[in-house]
Amino acid sequence: MEFWKFAVLFLCAFLGGLAIFMVKSDRSQLLKLILSFSGSYLFAITVMHLIPDAYSGADAHEIGIFILIGFLLQVFLEQFSEGIEHGHIHHHSHTHSYPYGIMISLCLHAFLEGMPLAKDQHNELIFGIALHHIPAAFALASILMQNHLTRSRIIFNISLFAIMAPLGYYVSLGLSNGSIGGIETYFNKIMGIVIGIFLHISTTILFESSADHKINKRKMVAVLIGIGVALIGFYAGGHEH
Repeated sequence: MEFWKFAVLFLCAFLGGLAIFMVKSDRSQLLKLILSFSGSYLFAITVMHLIPDAYSGADAHEIGIFILIGFLLQVFLEQFSEGIEHGHIHHHSHTHSYPYGIMISLCLHAFLEGMPLAKDQHNELIFGIALHHIPAAFALASILMQNHLTRSRIIFNISLFAIMAPLGYYVSLGLSNGSIGGIETYFNKIMGIVIGIFLHISTTILFESSADHKINKRKMVAVLIGIGVALIGFYAGGHEH
């Protein structure tokens, strides 16, 4: 068991959420750049690494179905999460209500993303998930703050979200070592669902993070850096696809 992976998953989301208490100025432009980087990185590792791996098994003819399921599942989850998975911050009416739908869908989303990590041999996936949870946690904290939750409740909910991907990873480890059951027979199907989720999130980030759907120079640089980092990881990992 590699503890650093749990630490990276938890701390990226947790610190991303805590940043809401430290950043007082307008953070929309910085958030868009982080989103552009994470979106392009997610998209690149999905098409270069995750999709070829998912189609490498004997059940390759079924993978497309599970990619569609994952894509549609993300569409469904966003009816409740309001797009926080890709950093959308919506200004709500000032109420003191608890956003149950947002929390439940966001936690389920993070748990599912952690599931395939037991087979993440080259670590591209874990960094992709950790990166995109930073703006998601920041957006979640912003919504919680708008709903006038106390600081302690905001920190508790950020912690709850931050632990879900490591929990999914822990469950996948149990599946892979046989203590819960064999993961080999259906790992690629789980990966197909995650690919569908990633395709939806990454393309939404890339096409919607600009109001006019145009990419300015700073966003283009962030996108190219994200793809470049994914390419470096791809070739440094010695992929044989």
